[in-house]
Amino acid sequence: MQLAEVERGNISEAAADAVRAMIVDGRLGAGDRLNEVHLAQQLGVSRTPLREALSGLVAEGALIARPRLGYFVRQLTLEEFEQIYDIRPLLDPEALRLAGIPSAKSIARLEKLNTDLTRAKGLRAIEVDDAWHMELLAACPNIVLIEMIEKIIVRTRRYELALMREQKNVGTATEDHERIIAALKAGDLPSACAALKRNMQSGREPIVTWLKNRTTHKGT
Repeated sequence: MQLAEVERGNISEAAADAVRAMIVDGRLGAGDRLNEVHLAQQLGVSRTPLREALSGLVAEGALIARPRLGYFVRQLTLEEFEQIYDIRPLLDPEALRLAGIPSAKSIARLEKLNTDLTRAKGLRAIEVDDAWHMELLAACPNIVLIEMIEKIIVRTRRYELALMREQKNVGTATEDHERIIAALKAGDLPSACAALKRNMQSGREPIVTWLKNRTTHKGT
């Protein structure tokens, strides 16, 4: 996997995406120490953007940095996932309640993003889905609440990648979004908030199943 063709300003982000994918699919296992020289060569990037990428992955919980030893892969665990993932069904509906019914232009953007999501796969699907949710909550006046949601989005991304690799899960997300948009168009904010909560909960079981299967296969 070479990232040389990626625009310079996006190299660190692309490198982080590549390493995150390696963690999710098992090429980098829990506890593995990252060899920065080999990894930089493999990705076709210099050490500086790679280190920026690795530092970002430490911040989101995917890696652990140990002084004088380097970077190590943090294990994907059911315990961590359940503790993190159950927070957004509480936060997002409250943010939408505070934001109120979006403007017509915002609803049009939501519809466009949802259409884009139907054609997206893997990491791109996660990016579009995240953009959809942030557009939905764009008018929320509570900046701290939005910052909390953004931090959780980053923290759960390595788990979401496993979810969005399955096209049926992408389809479930787009259908959930359609129900939320329909409620907003009808001016029914409580129903939209309830539909949003269900949407935030819909990915839980597929990821839990994936994590359990991943653990079982490692133990055999």
